[in-house]
Amino acid sequence: MNTSTAPISAPSAPSIRRAPDGFAMVVMLVLCAIWGFQQVAIKSTNGLVGPLLQAGVRSAIATVLVWGWARARGTPLFRADGTLGAGLLAGLLFAGEFVCIFLGLTLTSASRMAVFLYTAPCFTALGLHVFVPGERMRALQWLGVTAAFGGIALAFADGFTRPPAPGTSMLAGVAGDALGVLAGALWAATTVVVRATSLSHASASKTLFYQLAVSAAVLVALALIRGEGHAAQVTPLVVASLAYQAVIVAFVSYLTWFWLLTRYTASKLSVFSFLTPLFGVGFGVLLLAESFSVRFLIASMLVLAGIVLVNVPARRN
Repeated sequence: MNTSTAPISAPSAPSIRRAPDGFAMVVMLVLCAIWGFQQVAIKSTNGLVGPLLQAGVRSAIATVLVWGWARARGTPLFRADGTLGAGLLAGLLFAGEFVCIFLGLTLTSASRMAVFLYTAPCFTALGLHVFVPGERMRALQWLGVTAAFGGIALAFADGFTRPPAPGTSMLAGVAGDALGVLAGALWAATTVVVRATSLSHASASKTLFYQLAVSAAVLVALALIRGEGHAAQVTPLVVASLAYQAVIVAFVSYLTWFWLLTRYTASKLSVFSFLTPLFGVGFGVLLLAESFSVRFLIASMLVLAGIVLVNVPARRN
């Protein structure tokens, strides 16, 4: 979801890492497709299960899976190590991100959400520039951030001219787009907290557990306050969607990402992340029959160019 573009933070254990080989590239392509499909999985069941309840159940299932994984590997999750405050903050930001994603997908398309959400690397670069010593942005990264924000502005302009989705207004669609950008900013804020606090020395499993456990509690509570539990429908599609989100995305894909980070250089792996919004747009168009304008296509290319520029590694002297 992230040194700058991954779902969450990288493991901190030092090791010798190499450039991605053919195997790593194939795995990254699969991961990007998995992450890109997530918005489609969420949107396909938003009419059957309340968005916040869906997000809360997703996090709750994944929390149990991560706890079981950590227990099986002997990784301590509840040992006092000074990370509680930072972990709770990261969890709250993570919960806020998914509030924006799930509510936003009731208002805007999955393809637009995929592009707006993956502005996160640009927000991350800005946050690390301010809060983490040694993470100062270079000229190329500033250019990338400028390109991405130009793409956001163009996409918002497109939102004011595109026909509204059935049952919604044009302003509702723009609000959904804005929630997508806010989700990207909250994702970036989570990354900055992980990198700039005691969580930078915690295990990947514990960092993920904090985010999932806190978000599960917050999201389920908000769903109950909104009365979403009364209208939920349990259908095969709902079960499949939640299984995909919790097991495949929040558990398997994130642990696979961490495994890759222990063997390959993070900067080179992160460049693949620009494929994720492309997959998201493609799945939205192919599976949900979503349409997009030439203006939005140009905006998407600007955002993607910004992601690539932000992730270009610095040259070593």
